This record gives sequence, structure tokens and C-alpha cells, in this order.
Amino acid sequence: MPAVARSPEPILDPPAETLAELKKLRGGLDADLPDRLLDRNLLVATWNVRAFGDMSDSWKRSEKDSPKRNRSDALAIAEIISRFDVVAVQEAKANLKALRNVIKALGPDWGLILTDVNPPPAGNGERLAFLFDTRRVRPSGLAAELVIPEDRLKGKEGPLHEQFVRTPYAVSFIGAGQTFILVTLHVKYGNDAADRTEELEGIAQWLAEWAKRTEDYNQNLICLGDFNIDERKGDPNYEAFVKTGLTPPEELEGLTRTVSDQPGKPHYYDQIAWFTSGGKRRLTLDFEPGAGHAGRFEWNKYLLTKDEMPALQASWHISDHYPVWVEFGT
Repeated sequence: MPAVARSPEPILDPPAETLAELKKLRGGLDADLPDRLLDRNLLVATWNVRAFGDMSDSWKRSEKDSPKRNRSDALAIAEIISRFDVVAVQEAKANLKALRNVIKALGPDWGLILTDVNPPPAGNGERLAFLFDTRRVRPSGLAAELVIPEDRLKGKEGPLHEQFVRTPYAVSFIGAGQTFILVTLHVKYGNDAADRTEELEGIAQWLAEWAKRTEDYNQNLICLGDFNIDERKGDPNYEAFVKTGLTPPEELEGLTRTVSDQPGKPHYYDQIAWFTSGGKRRLTLDFEPGAGHAGRFEWNKYLLTKDEMPALQASWHISDHYPVWVEFGT
């Protein structure tokens, strides 16, 4: 079964150094990610791309550049995104220069849907976005931001007492004859982990209720994004996230999510989850647990490695997070 064409178009005329970097990155992507096979699978990813806003016009990296991200970095980000069918992106900013350059590199077959800016300081001036390959998937009609009704605020009903800081965003897609709804969010970080618990519990409750309302349409409801979860099972925030039945694939358990994670001190910020029980609430997309159909791509094994650049510095060029992905059969 033939694989879908993957590599994005070059922006202008990259120098030899950039082309060599991209060649190495492509080799890593070929080794670590499954192929996109026509009518056989769908690859869905989530990626927090750090401060995805402005960028420099240079190709070569310099300590004097501000911002640090440049044209070579935009091509690398596009190369990674091009290996998936649809990617939920967090931390897109009001300034769309870097995002526009990535879309240009991906080419005319790629589409973009994004929210307006969540105003600072609480919303950090961020947008939520979906980038998708129109040869593989297309929007099927629904695009909605989650706003909590007034009667559910102020303690009258449920855990939420205020609106989400960064409004979750839901978009439905159709691909290979399957309709699926992706709900992406970037949970507030707060002063400490306890500040996130109520928001995580609220989104889990809302998704469970929405899944019941959409079950007659057999729509696959998938939640993904940056949940700012520090620990795994037993942690209050993780338990708030899964309490209504949302279940991340077991392949993601134990995988680090950021370039700064240290042995014994991992973070599980980024998640992809869906309901695995509840009749028609379950997926109609195929997923075989434990068969290697989920993971994260450690881009800094192939680009701006720790031997070449400190992780913190590299994060301003690409990101402080790894893309997290799931492969569904169709």
C-alpha cells in the first residue's frame, strides 16, 4: 500500500547547512514514525510549539537573533508536522509570522483552523490551532469553542467556578469515511499543580456529557493538548483528567514529553485520550492497545541535539515539547 507523499516544499532557497539538517531530520522521522498509508490509517498528533509567533528572517542561527526561531527552524517544524494527518497546536500567538511560514512550507494541500487570541495576562495571548492535510482529512462542519454556561459557574453545578483561561476548541474532521471530533486545550499552569485540578475535572465532565449527546451520530470524540499534568496514576490532576472515563493509550505511559525532563523527574503535560467504554461512546476508529500505535517524537535526537545546543536554547528554535501522536486504523 503506497505511502502518502510527505516532505514539505522548501521556502525560497535554503542553504546547504539547512538542507543537511532536514535530511537528518527526515531520517529520524522515517525511523520513528509510521508511514501514512492510503485508506489504511490516520495519524493524529498534538504539539505545544513554544511561543509560536514571530520569527527571524535569517537562515543561520545567531545568539543575537531575536526572536531565536528562524527560517531553518520553520522548515524543520513543517517537516515534523507533515508526517501527520492533523495536528493540534498549542501556543500559537497573536503574531502569525512563524505559523504562516510553516503553512507555506507545507504547501497548498494543507489547511489551518485556529481560534482568536486568548487575551493576556491569563490567556498569555495564545491561540489554539489545527493543521491538517486536506488530501487525507477535511473539516466536516463543526467548529466550536467551549464556553461554560452561567448556571454551571459560581458553584451552582459541577466543579467549575470560572471560564477556562484558554477556551478549549473542538473541530470535527472526516477522513477515510470516518468522522471524528478533536477537542484541544491548553490547561492553565497556575501557581502550583492544585490550581489546575478544577479545570481538568471540568473538561473531563463536559466531554463525558458531550459524548453522550453525540453518540447517535457515532462520532469519535478525542481529547488532546497540553494538560499540564506533572505526574501519572495517583496524581490528583491525572485522576481528575481520567475520572469520567477518558483513557490515554498505554503506549504513552512513562514517556517524557519535554526536552528538559530529567531521569526520575518526568512530566506528562501532553495527552491524547478518548472513551474506551460506554457503548456508542467508544471509538469506531481502530486502535489496538499495546501494539505500538502511539508515541512521541524526540526531535532533538536528530536536530539541535544536546551535544550541539543546550536544550533550553534549542526550545526557543523548535519547542520545549515533543509532538505526541496516535495512529488509528480505518
